[in-house]
Amino acid sequence: MTQKSRYRALFLDAGPQMQCGVGQFTRLAQATLEKIEPGASTALTLTQSDGTIAEIWRAVGSADSVVCNFPIVAWKRVIVRPLLALLFARLRRRKVVLIQHEWAGLNTLRRLTYIPALWLASSIVMFSPLVRRELADDRLMRGMLRKCVLAPLPPNIAAPAGIADSMLLQRLVAARGDGRLIIGHFGSLYPGKQPNALLAIGAILKQRGLRPLVIYIGSFIRGVDNIEQKFDARVAELGLKGDVIVSGYIGSDHEVFGLLSEVDVFCYPLNEGLTARRSSVLACVQSGRPLIATGPALPDEFDHHPRFKELIDRGAVQLVPRDADSAAYADRIVAALKRPTVAVPFDFDGWWGDVAKAIRAQL
Repeated sequence: MTQKSRYRALFLDAGPQMQCGVGQFTRLAQATLEKIEPGASTALTLTQSDGTIAEIWRAVGSADSVVCNFPIVAWKRVIVRPLLALLFARLRRRKVVLIQHEWAGLNTLRRLTYIPALWLASSIVMFSPLVRRELADDRLMRGMLRKCVLAPLPPNIAAPAGIADSMLLQRLVAARGDGRLIIGHFGSLYPGKQPNALLAIGAILKQRGLRPLVIYIGSFIRGVDNIEQKFDARVAELGLKGDVIVSGYIGSDHEVFGLLSEVDVFCYPLNEGLTARRSSVLACVQSGRPLIATGPALPDEFDHHPRFKELIDRGAVQLVPRDADSAAYADRIVAALKRPTVAVPFDFDGWWGDVAKAIRAQL
């Protein structure tokens, strides 16, 4: 009797119903690996109701490696099952490839739930030298540094052939037609992205008579930081009521890119500086609109990511000095609007091929 061959990799995910960046990354990574090596991988869905102990044990046994993009799903809802899968993998002498996007910027309670996963990992795939340094600076976790490898992060979504109409899109079209300056910010809103910093820039532009409309294409991440309440208070304090829009969650890429196409300029003022793990930035540049961001904290931040570095070198992403004030960002926004914007073909599959090969090398 011929023994059934094992997969090279078992990807842990939350199923297609989980429409979030983490879930999208896992699905695209596995799909790309399958293009490179058909039949090499399979997936195990772990949710509050899916994934019994027996199912996890059998699935782990079917593969040489377990790939976990942590967290699988909202961290407060599904913690035990993925950690159990990683533990079973080590008990069964399988490799554990952990994909880790953040560290110091995580909520403290959330970071504590990640620690067992890092301990169990055979290798830790990271996307930013700054995040790797944050791990090294953590006295409890610095021993994990020897497991870390850097990989180039791709964008989670690709510009579709067409766009979808919506009431919000029509609102932006009308605002642009009325001569308003549309400043965009794409992605989930949480303290690490400093969404309030963009409000101060908008206030300066308003004082200059440029009539800005700041749109945040995304939704707030619920946590213990009261970020949405603080945001609303800051909007009121700066006198920007009516000048700021938060779209909320948008599930359609066609609708997302419809909104991105109506933005005049994107702006990301970041305390940590731009890092190579900002996939939201990569989504924005596909629109062909200029993007302003804070310069990186480390000089080698993009050395492992030539595609991202090229975006900076050709001016698709324009960097502002780290010590710049809000007025300097406002100046850069005005200057960027005077330059013609040219959409450059974006090799979405090539970006994903790069990261799939980096993950494959750890299997």
